[in-house]
Amino acid sequence: MSDSKILNTAYNVTSAFVESIPKKERKKYGQFFTSQKTAEFMASLFTIDFSKPGLRLLDAGAGTGLLTTALVERLRNSGYKGEIFAVCYENDVKVLPTLAENLENLKNTLGVKYEIRIDNYLTSQNFVCADFFKKEAEEFDMIIGNPPYLKITKDAPEALAMPEVCYGAPNLYFLFWAMGINNLKDGEEMVYIIPRSWTSGAYFERFRKFLFRHCVITNIHIFGSRDKVFDGESVLQETMIIKVKKTREKPQYVKMSSSETSDFADIKYYDVDYNVIVAANQFVFLVTSQEEAEILSRVNSQSNTLESDDLRMRTGLIVDFRTREVLRDNDEDGSFPLFYSHHIRNGRVQWPAGREAEYIVTDKSGYLQENTDYLFVKRFTSKEEKRRLQCGIYLKADHSEYKYISTQNKINYIKCDTPETAYGLFVLLNSTLYDAYYRILNGSTQVNSTEINLMPVPSKDAIREMGRELIGMELTEQNCDNIVDRWIR
Repeated sequence: MSDSKILNTAYNVTSAFVESIPKKERKKYGQFFTSQKTAEFMASLFTIDFSKPGLRLLDAGAGTGLLTTALVERLRNSGYKGEIFAVCYENDVKVLPTLAENLENLKNTLGVKYEIRIDNYLTSQNFVCADFFKKEAEEFDMIIGNPPYLKITKDAPEALAMPEVCYGAPNLYFLFWAMGINNLKDGEEMVYIIPRSWTSGAYFERFRKFLFRHCVITNIHIFGSRDKVFDGESVLQETMIIKVKKTREKPQYVKMSSSETSDFADIKYYDVDYNVIVAANQFVFLVTSQEEAEILSRVNSQSNTLESDDLRMRTGLIVDFRTREVLRDNDEDGSFPLFYSHHIRNGRVQWPAGREAEYIVTDKSGYLQENTDYLFVKRFTSKEEKRRLQCGIYLKADHSEYKYISTQNKINYIKCDTPETAYGLFVLLNSTLYDAYYRILNGSTQVNSTEINLMPVPSKDAIREMGRELIGMELTEQNCDNIVDRWIR
């Protein structure tokens, strides 16, 4: 990627605008402006069809037009001689003069035609995702974007306009992405810089189904550092750059790349099998090495899930600050054990621990659960901790005097039909393999039960056999690894 005078100029104009707007105000509207190097890299990902007499470009949520500038200049520098028409949506009146300045410079230097649409990109169009209903949609040859990162209410106009891909309160970025797919010509490409959050979980399930019904992933770039992607911005979400092609013809590989920062000086490239990146359940795995690709292949070789094995993980029942009236510090008549994440120690559940509110007195059915065998898993860990999956085996025999128990909502639990099942689940989730798998799947520190339930696992019979091997052994990661290595190759 070489430096460009026109892009340099656009970047300087953008920088002046960004400095004029308070950071708090930009954050309020989900505005994070792309760095120059990032814009260049995104533009470099497009395949150019030199035979086309003209190209229509779309930048929805164009901001200052930096991405459009980078793409147009890449086209011209590559030798494309045809007509270029750029459509830029932007409804922030503060940024419009800067956008117009940058596009006018493109027009005067590179002969580009453009249109600025001062409109809400999402509500100004008809979104229909059903294949059988073909609508007349405006189509584009290339779409590039850095959409706003902003959560909206479920009854916001943008959400109501696109119910087919929404679940709960959506984030604007994937609505922009979905509408862009609507506007993309068949066989053409789209490049976006977006958060990682869409890759798994129930919240984005509808969107992923829509995405993979129409497109395939061809390229993914992962940043090692979230604070250098956007100039001068503090962005909490981990971001990525993705290129999709509007076709159902899957490539053999996804072209992966990664760098620690957005200057791309240390960029690494690697190809990963498409079916490793896009799993059968449509989760998307952001692989950063060949070792991670092998981890995914091993786990994905299993054909069962916790759900199919009737071993569903659930979240604990008690939100303690809402239920203080039923909590007790000491045992009394009618009380039952209440388990917290701090009771999970060295692979077992150790209760009581001599801390507050370890008992519950209630007859509300939603507050109690059967005293049986369980595997408990901490819902939250810190970024610095070695393991994301931290488990403890709970056996009803240890506290057989109680008919019921309860669990605080900062732990997840899996109800087990036998002690062997509890031990077997511990083997899996306490192994290096499954901890690494989950870290690739989910970049956050929260253990999501929906994601765990959909992870590929051995059959319940195999899980029991693995548990039998562990019984009587120390509950170490190494022992779990040795057992897993024999069962999952």
